[in-house]
Parts: sequence; C-alpha cells; structure tokens
Amino acid sequence: MSTPASTSTSAGTGGAPFADRPAAPASGRARLVATLLLVLGTLFVLGGAGTWAVTAAGLSSEGVTVAESAPAFVGASLDTPWEAWAQTEAIRSDVLAATDGRTYAEIDREDPLRDMATTGTFLRASLLTSVVAFGVATALVGIGVGFLLGGLGLRSVAGRAA
Repeated sequence: MSTPASTSTSAGTGGAPFADRPAAPASGRARLVATLLLVLGTLFVLGGAGTWAVTAAGLSSEGVTVAESAPAFVGASLDTPWEAWAQTEAIRSDVLAATDGRTYAEIDREDPLRDMATTGTFLRASLLTSVVAFGVATALVGIGVGFLLGGLGLRSVAGRAA
C-alpha cells in the first residue's frame, strides 16, 4: 500500500516527516524577523533620503528661483517641496492674469494665449510631480524609521526571551 500524499518529508533529515523535527526556537525566529526589519528599515531610510536628494538636486540644477508673484519663498532657489509648491501657485496666478482668468480649456484654439497657458500648465504639472516625489521620499523615510524601531524592539524582546 502507498503512503498518503499528505505525509511529507524534509530533505536532508533521512526522510523524517516535518512534524518529527524540533521547531526552531521562537527567539531565533524573532531575531531573524528583527534583522529583516532592520535591513528593510535601513534600505527604506536610505532610499527615501536618496530620493529627496536627487529630486532637490534636479530642481536646483535648473537654476530656477521662486517668482515675485509667489505667495511665499520669493527669490529662493527652487529645491524644496514648499518652494516648488509656491512656484506652481505663482505660475497659476500669472497665467490666469495673462488670460483674463481663463484656463487652458476656456481659451479659444486660435487665441495665441493658448500656447502660453499650455506651457504654464505643463510647468505646474512638472513641479507638482516633484512635490509628489518629495512626499514619497518622506513616506519612505517614515516607513523605514518604523521598521527600524520595530526591528530594535523585536530584537530586544527576543534577547530577553533567550
């Protein structure tokens, strides 16, 4: 008669069923999970910091300063999410002023102001994308710090259990 399919054996244990093997100690598994959390946390923090730095460097390399019509940070070099947001507001207000309060969709196709409104819309979208990138970077750092704290806490608990 054949053995039931549900009986499995582990390789390297002489064919003994998994149930016959002693389970790994809980503190060993906790240390493994803690180490994984610490590694992931470190990667997330580094990834977030790197994303922030690359985004800031990319904005700064364009040499743009915040316009005088911005609600804040006038004259500042554009390299933070707050400055990028202020510049988007300056672009929006400047475009609306030039088009008599009309948006791109409201401007006739033949009107030469439509090209300027298009450019303003594209510039705003690009800057808002950088604001989102800064937000993602901040989220990565926050999640990474959470993983690091969880890993340290779990390692501490596992150390006491051993």
